[in-house]
Parts: sequence; structure tokens; C-alpha cells
Amino acid sequence: MTDFALYTAARIKQIERIAIEDLGLPGIVLMRRAGQAAFAALMQRWPDAKAITVFCGGGNNGGDGYVVARLALQAGLHVVLMALVDAGELKGDALTSCQDFMAAGGRVQRFDGTGAIEGVVVDALLGTGLNRQVDAGYATAINHINHSKMPVIAIDLPSGLNADTGAVMGDCVRANMTITFIARKTGLFTGQAADMTGDVVCDDLAVPTTAFSSIEPEAHLLVPRPMAKRRRCAHKGDCGRLVLVGGNLGFSGAIRLAGEAALRGGAGLVNILTHPDHATVLNLGRPELMCRGADESNAGQRMLAAADVLVVGPGLGLDAWAEACFQAALDANQPGVVDADGLNLLATKPCKRDDWILTPHPGEAARLLNCTTGDIAADRYAAVRALQSKYGGVCVLKGAGTLIADDSTIRVATVGNPGMASGGMGDVLAGLCGALLAQGLSAFDAACLAVDTHGRAADRVAATHGEIGLLASDLLVEIPALLNGL
Repeated sequence: MTDFALYTAARIKQIERIAIEDLGLPGIVLMRRAGQAAFAALMQRWPDAKAITVFCGGGNNGGDGYVVARLALQAGLHVVLMALVDAGELKGDALTSCQDFMAAGGRVQRFDGTGAIEGVVVDALLGTGLNRQVDAGYATAINHINHSKMPVIAIDLPSGLNADTGAVMGDCVRANMTITFIARKTGLFTGQAADMTGDVVCDDLAVPTTAFSSIEPEAHLLVPRPMAKRRRCAHKGDCGRLVLVGGNLGFSGAIRLAGEAALRGGAGLVNILTHPDHATVLNLGRPELMCRGADESNAGQRMLAAADVLVVGPGLGLDAWAEACFQAALDANQPGVVDADGLNLLATKPCKRDDWILTPHPGEAARLLNCTTGDIAADRYAAVRALQSKYGGVCVLKGAGTLIADDSTIRVATVGNPGMASGGMGDVLAGLCGALLAQGLSAFDAACLAVDTHGRAADRVAATHGEIGLLASDLLVEIPALLNGL
């Protein structure tokens, strides 16, 4: 296992089976190690805790909870344990752990929908096997935990969260911290998981690395390659000629933001092909941008043909002018980035290419796949794979836990914050993707570095000024600092 590998629940089960059956590591040993790791994490996070309330389900996740409860009892903490399943219904290692807890003097209460919660809550209700809506009894327990407003540590993952997709299965525990075991699960890092997991830590339970050798990760956390230093004799032609297409009537700000992001991202020459009505004023205050108007009969073919990379879509619109510009950009047959209304136009006439980066948000992704945003949210990994398969190139599915996929790899970004839920953020990302692509990075590396830089720039601004009121233009000054390692 690497620190950045992400696995589905089924693959974790395979690793666990190899450890138990092939490597002779007993399941009860793994369960006790999990409980020990969870208790240690709890005490490190809340060192003054004097009491805990443990909610235990009927499976191995509940078994981990019984281990935590026993260790807390032996350490002198007051322990309240609420069980969703009677001890007589437990099996295997979970039953053994329950018996160990009771032998240590612990008392098991059957959860009846009420009961005072004391101290830190340990969520050991549901594990990685959940693939359906949470049933009523467990939903009551989950809501009881959430309404308590007490701090929560989730065991392996918050109960009610799909371990593979990050979707909430009806009801879900909102944890302050999640400790996950053996390896990181894909569902902990995208979609609705961001509101549920709190801080995520992983303990591999000392499972030998040989147990992982035959099991491929589903994805990896994003760790982009940094920009190489420029040669001392570099000139602007070496740094890429970028043309951005967009900025219909009423939407000039979008293409301006994308253009400025491209400049800040290091593109050598940045040209904007935009609506004639504002072409002469678009670069006021940013003279480094070169702007030209495009009419429906001549969408700047020579400018497009001379570009190394195109960015198509910010503020483009969906009218006849937009369609002409979009078609001209496709006909130029240059590598590029498609965003915003470029994606909406692409959805009406799908085509596949290997040399572009697509940057949809969930609504655009739904249009590209002819489905609903609910379908996208239900399984973001499946959605990004479907987008890449249908349209080729590299797909960036934006949102909490942005996913970047080519034909063989998925990366998951953990940077960014809710302040980015404002107009213009996608335009900045599109321009940055184009700039990095124009400087010679592969489409996949350009997308990865752009997503990481974009998110970290927003995090830097939010750290100083907060998330509410964060503007897309606030990111621009941070981009070059991050790309230069400052």
C-alpha cells in the first residue's frame, strides 16, 4: 500500500482475506489492532475525554467498537455502550470482542431510540458493506448521534456513507474524525463524504505489504508533479501560444477571468477570441491580453490555427455566434480545454478526442451523459469513467473531491473549500489548465497540477479572509506563487 492509494470495499476485503487466509493473520488480531488504533486516535484528538458513548452494530464494525469500549473501560473512562443487535445475535470475532468487553466489566445497553450520550461518541454501527438505504433502526441511531452535537469518531467510515462512492445512503453520521483501516477507501474523499468524515486518518493494522501486491488500487489521492524550472534563455514562444474562445454578450467576465488565469499560469502569449461588441475593451486593466472580435462568418480561423492550445467555452453562450465559434475551434484540430458552454454544445453533438481536457461540473456532466445530477452524485467515480470513455482525453469532474481521469487512472483532489461555490471559479480553472497544457505538460499532468493549484490558491485566500465572499479573481495572485513553489 502507498499513502495515496484508494481502494474499493471489495478490494479491501480481498486484501483482508489474503492477510487472514494466506498470511496467517487471525481476524481477531486485526479487529483488536483496529480497536487499539481507534482508541489511540480518540485519546490523541480528545486527550481530556473522561467518558465515551459507543454505538455498536451487528457486524465487524461493531466488533471494533467493542474493542474500543473495553480499552476505554480499562483506561478508567466512563463507558456507555449502546448496541443495535443483542449479544446473542453476534457471530465470530464481533461476538468474541463483545464477550471480552463484558468480561472486563462492561455493560451493554440495547439502543431503544433514547438515552443520554456522554463524552465522545464512537460510531461503530455500519461498515464498508453498506450498499442500500440505511434501515429505520440504524437511521434512528444515526440521527440520535447527530442531534447530540457531541464530538464523534467514526470507525472505518461514518455509518451511512457508501464506502465506494461517497454517497449518503439515506442517513449518515456526521463525524469530526474518521479512522479507516488497512487502506483508504475511495468513498471517503469525494462527493457528500466531505460533510461527513471530518479529518481522515488511516492505520494499516500492520498488514504485510505482500497482501497488497496483487490488488490494484481504484484511484489515488492527487499529488501533482511540480512545474519544472524554466531555462534561463526561455522566451515567450517557448511558453506556449494560447487562444481562449468565449465571452458572448453579457458574459465577458468569464473569458477575462480565464485569460488572466492563463497569464498567471505562465502561458507565453494569451489571445482571446470574443464577441466583437466588447473585444476592444476586454483587456482594459490587463494589457497583456490580446483580444480580437469574431463574427459568425469568420471566427478567427487564422488565430485558432496559430495556437498551440485552445480553451473553449467560458462565457460562450449557446446562440448562433457561439455555435460558429465552437465549430471553428473544433475544426482547428488543436489540443485544448473545453469548459462551460463549450461542454453544453459538445453534449448536443458528442465527439471523442484524445488531446483535450474536459472540465464539467455535475450539471454539465449530466448533460454530457444524458442523465441527472442525482445520477452523477450517486457514483462520481462511475461518472468520470463514463465521461472519459465517451469523450476521450482527460476528464475533470469538479466538486468536493474533484476527480481527474484519463483512460487508465483516476486522481482525487482533497484541496479547495466551499468558498469556491461562486461564479467564475471554473473559468479560472479552465484558463489555468490551458496555460499548463500550452507549456508542454501532458493533458493529464496539466489537469492534475491545475486542479491542485486552483484548490490550494482558494485555500490560501480563505485562510486569510474566510470562505464566504471568496471571489474567483482572488485566486489569481496566488497562482504564480504556488507554481513557483512559494
